[in-house]
Amino acid sequence: MIFDVLTIFPEMFCGPLENSIIKKAREKGLLRVNLIDIRDYSRDKHRSVDDTPYGGGGGMVMNPQPIVEAVEKRLQLYEGDVPVILMCPQGRRFNQDVARELAQHKQIILICGHYEGIDERVREIVATDEISIGDYVLTGGELPAMVIIDAVARFIPGVLGDPEGAEKDSYAQGLLEHPQYTRPRNYRGKEVPEVLLSGHHENISTWRRREALLRTLVRRDEMLSDADLTTEDRRFLKCLKDRLSELGVD
Repeated sequence: MIFDVLTIFPEMFCGPLENSIIKKAREKGLLRVNLIDIRDYSRDKHRSVDDTPYGGGGGMVMNPQPIVEAVEKRLQLYEGDVPVILMCPQGRRFNQDVARELAQHKQIILICGHYEGIDERVREIVATDEISIGDYVLTGGELPAMVIIDAVARFIPGVLGDPEGAEKDSYAQGLLEHPQYTRPRNYRGKEVPEVLLSGHHENISTWRRREALLRTLVRRDEMLSDADLTTEDRRFLKCLKDRLSELGVD
């Protein structure tokens, strides 16, 4: 899979791309990230990419010309449908489903804005989508782009050691993930749950599912309305809610 990232700060990506799972995926040839410096497409002798906004106001706005021409140059290299995604707090909310959706593409172009924003004509001419990683404002689109690359890469076959790993993560099945344990069995008086030591796979599976339901109910109960729940899940949740109500917990 190929990501083309348009940015005025390509050096910001060096750390995240050179470590951990992303580094290994790149070394295996499973993932390629091309960092495109938007300034290289500026026609200004000073390589400037921004200007004062029409109508007044503070800050600077990124020019459309370098961005549009950079995108068009990259699109010439590919065939078929290539998403051109603008990192933007006004975009649709990024989540696990969106990551899974994006992983179906062979190439993706990410545009990292900066300053007060990007000239509206970039949206009108080349952008096909806008994505936000949350309801807050960052200084630029570089961090959101890193988040998207990392999350999407997990769905690429061969990137994770466990082929089903991405589908077992929190949010993948609409629930928060169950608690995880490893050695030592006892640490500062805290024991690993006995069921995980039993070797009884069905009991372990049931325990993990129930712990995921409990954790989601307590921490992110709004997720349950969209989760794929079985009849047994709903029965268990009702028991949990009744028990919490008896204890005076909302």
